[in-house]
Order: sequence, then structure tokens, then C-alpha cells
Amino acid sequence: MDNARSIIEVVDLTRTYQMGAETIRALDGVSLQVEPGEFVAIVGRSGSGKSTLMNLLGCMDRPSSGVYRLDGEDVQGLPDDALSRVRNQHIGFVFQSFQLLGRVSALRNVELPLLYRGTPRRQRRRLATAALDKVGLGDRLHHKPLELSGGQRQRVAIARALVGEPSLLLADEPTGNLDSATEKEIMALFDDLHAAGNTIVIVTHEPDVAARCPRAVRLADGKVIGDGPGKEVAAM
Repeated sequence: MDNARSIIEVVDLTRTYQMGAETIRALDGVSLQVEPGEFVAIVGRSGSGKSTLMNLLGCMDRPSSGVYRLDGEDVQGLPDDALSRVRNQHIGFVFQSFQLLGRVSALRNVELPLLYRGTPRRQRRRLATAALDKVGLGDRLHHKPLELSGGQRQRVAIARALVGEPSLLLADEPTGNLDSATEKEIMALFDDLHAAGNTIVIVTHEPDVAARCPRAVRLADGKVIGDGPGKEVAAM
């Protein structure tokens, strides 16, 4: 990867929805860049457009207009199979609800993205074990999700997101289902991952989470109204 190239480059991105005769502008001309190794929070109240932006950044939806380049690749016009490839190879997802398979072990959950890539079984096992070690769960490889705490489940989800060495780690309200002490633990883990060189974007409605990030982007009514140090933008 060319280190001079932005991981995320968004130019005048819009997303509109038709509600009867009314056109809803969920995103209204958003432009931003995220450089390799940055740790950024996208923060805003419900209805601000942050979830819409996350879906676009994660290649789970398409913009109505504008440009989105992910790791230098213009992705908004790609066919569905190519978008699936981009998601699998370039993006690691972390969700509020963890989205783990309840009947299989932590190790098997973390192996899943590699299974979809066709990675050989022995290599999958080695990489998944290393990812779980990285998030502090090397002693929980064979525990199923119901045998783990909420914080441990989120660590499994983070390991699953990391295992394919994505260009971008994209987290949607990753602390939303956690108590305050566990929230601090998970944010400390994100700090460690950032220090190790991972590019991380967290979508959150919580100002205290945004304040912990080096940079935050605030959305309101589908527009960027703030972009700067996390503590400053969180206080807006």
C-alpha cells in the first residue's frame, strides 16, 4: 500500500431516500479524508447521518452522488461481487451487537472471514489464534459466546475484524452494549490497536467515546459541522 494515499477519501457524498413525495437527504455533501494509521470517531445524534455514512464507508450501501475511494480504489460504481470482495479484503467490521455465531467457539468465529477467502484450515487456525492473543483472549479460544462476558464477546468480534489484516477497522457503536468499566477496557484496546498502526473509524453517539479519539468528525442533518481533536469536537 502506498503510505501517501488516503485510506478513506470521500468527496461531496450524498445519500437520498424517497419517502412518498418527500426526498430525505440522509447525507448532504459530506467530504472527508482518513489517512493511514488514524483513529477517528464519527459522532452525532440519532438522525445525524452517521449510520448512513458508516454503511457507505463499509460498502454496504451506495451513495446517490459523490465519490468514495477506499485505499485508492473508486468503489461506489463497483458491481456487487466486487463490493463483496472489497468488504472482505479491506474492511474489518465491529458491531454493537457483536454478531457472533453462538454455537461455535471464539476461534471458529474469528476464522470466518478467512474461510470466506478460501484460506487453508491450518493457516486459518494460526491467524485466528494470533488475533485472539492480540486482544487478550488467548486463554478463551474454545469458549462459545454465551460462556463469555460482554466485553470478551466484543474482543472476539474485534479479533475477527483484525484477522484478515484489513486496511480499515470500522466499528459501529462498539461500546453501546457495554457497562462503563468495560467500555473503558474496549477503548483502551482500540488505543493499543491504533498504537500498533491500525486505521480505525468508530461511529458513535457518545461524546465521551469520541473525546477519547485523537480526531472526531461531527455530523448534523447529514452535514459535517466539526472536524478536529476528539475532545474539542465531542464538546460541540
